[in-house]
Amino acid sequence: MTQSANSTNAGARTVRVPEDRDGQRLDNFLLGQLKGAPRSLIYKLVRSGQVRVNGGRAKAERKLEAGDEVRIPPVRLNEAGEKPTPPKGFMDALDAAIVFEDARLLALNKPSGVASHGGSGISFGAIETLRASRPGHTLELVHRLDRDTSGLLIVAKKRSALTEMQALMREDGGIAKRYLALVTGRMPEGVMSVDAPLHIGLRQGGERHVQVHREGKPSLSHFKTLERRGGQSYCEVRIETGRTHQIRVHAQHIGHPVAGDDKYGEAEVNKKLRDQFGLRRLFLHASTLEFALDGGREPYLLNAPLAPELVEVLDRLG
Repeated sequence: MTQSANSTNAGARTVRVPEDRDGQRLDNFLLGQLKGAPRSLIYKLVRSGQVRVNGGRAKAERKLEAGDEVRIPPVRLNEAGEKPTPPKGFMDALDAAIVFEDARLLALNKPSGVASHGGSGISFGAIETLRASRPGHTLELVHRLDRDTSGLLIVAKKRSALTEMQALMREDGGIAKRYLALVTGRMPEGVMSVDAPLHIGLRQGGERHVQVHREGKPSLSHFKTLERRGGQSYCEVRIETGRTHQIRVHAQHIGHPVAGDDKYGEAEVNKKLRDQFGLRRLFLHASTLEFALDGGREPYLLNAPLAPELVEVLDRLG
């Protein structure tokens, strides 16, 4: 039997992986068992060998199988430095940002500045906050969205939905993803496809930095100019792969960085857009996701309206 998730007994406990957790990553399984534990603590427990699977050490990304026995060490969560719940105002804001929900999935119009999950100094991301506002419910992130990017973030409410969604993400064309972006300069008419492999590197201090590199992973984006405003180009971007910072790096690669991008953009243009048009964030929004569950029998078309602050910038650009 599974013991209490918040157990602080002196000894370790062993949990048998149930059928509905077959295929789940070890780190995500532990997050479900140790409610409120920060992700950094989970990784520390795994790295130190305090967590065992069937008696042996395991990596955080290991896929568990039904019937596996997981040793969970004693953890005093009140000493982990984590607050018990996110601020109520934050929970209310994310609840208000839900744009779709059924028995299997929940779609959030994530605000810019909100991380998909906690870690790296962030106490509460979107998933931790949603879990706190819905105690007793099983919620798992289907995918991630950059902290600075707003728009659709999908959460699975059932293990079966998570498994099917992740399978679709591995298929070419399994999920159609469309973004809205303001890029700097005048993009040509029509559609510009960018087929450029991307490699993730680390800068001093551990910051991730992505660049086009021949040894990187295949990455394909399609930029379609919708209109030009104030010397900039408002585009729809369709991506066929989901690499880290893909749109931002591909936009930089073709000489039209995303407006407001402090990492890959143009400082002088960003300053002008901030001072004259009020753009104080990355102008990148995940607007549409289209897919089908149940082997194609249940279609979904999810949309998240453009954030009000971005609509205001477009209006000011004229």
